Amino acid sequence: MKKIYYLTLSAAFVLVVLACGQKKEKTNTEDYGTPKEEVATPVAGDPIAEGESLVKANDCKTCHHPTNKLIGPAHLDVAKKYEFTDANVKMLAAKIIKGGSGVWGQIPMTAHPDLSEVDAEKMAKYVLSMDGEKEH
Repeated sequence: MKKIYYLTLSAAFVLVVLACGQKKEKTNTEDYGTPKEEVATPVAGDPIAEGESLVKANDCKTCHHPTNKLIGPAHLDVAKKYEFTDANVKMLAAKIIKGGSGVWGQIPMTAHPDLSEVDAEKMAKYVLSMDGEKEH
């Protein structure tokens, strides 16, 4: 009986060691944008293209995805909620810079005080354009 116990214990130990030594390749099937060092230079003067580059170059993808809810809302959901107006661009730019909570749940959005108002507005314009709506 003791022999079976030690054999079982040894076999379990070997399985644990083998399982810990295996590397599992994780594949990500969702597109979270281009890594910061690969962001293409946007066409100068196109605030939406510049906003897209800024969104991809910053930490937005940590909490937001273009089409799926993560920690924060999907960018598409934000575009559907807010009309593409100058007032909403300014309001969303202020939220990007100052952070906020309560509109999409109780998890606060991180503040980004190092972003300029101009860059935050470009980012907001990009997000608001995601539902196909043009600025008016």
